[in-house]
Amino acid sequence: MSLPRFLLLDTSILLHLVRDNWIGRSIESRFRLRTRAERSLISVITVGEVLAFVEKRNWGALKRASLQDLLRDLVTLEVSDEVLRHYARLDTYLVRAGKAAEQNDIWIAATAIASGAHLLTTDKDFDPLYPAYLDRTWIDPQRPDA
Repeated sequence: MSLPRFLLLDTSILLHLVRDNWIGRSIESRFRLRTRAERSLISVITVGEVLAFVEKRNWGALKRASLQDLLRDLVTLEVSDEVLRHYARLDTYLVRAGKAAEQNDIWIAATAIASGAHLLTTDKDFDPLYPAYLDRTWIDPQRPDA
């Protein structure tokens, strides 16, 4: 399989990787995230989501350290003017089309579009934007190696 040059990881991917569960290991193996020439990308929104997730579930020091190690290996993209423009366009499209999406997912999608990255996710939250606006791969968490 030919992989896109830049991959932006959704929060769901990041959580599987830090948990180092069979899904995360399968995603790592399939997409070669740690051995690619280009480091994987994440949105600053994903960082906020995962930190909130960690707080709510009261993760211990070892898991928190694993998360920090993983975050150091990734390139975090901030909300730029281009991300803002894409966010406005996507949000307007969704409202006018009567489609629902979580606000954070719209920000993450806007970041992927602005950076020209291919989004990896294990949830269907981005379906209303795919393929018209978003280049993404949905990874079935029941069969992540498929």
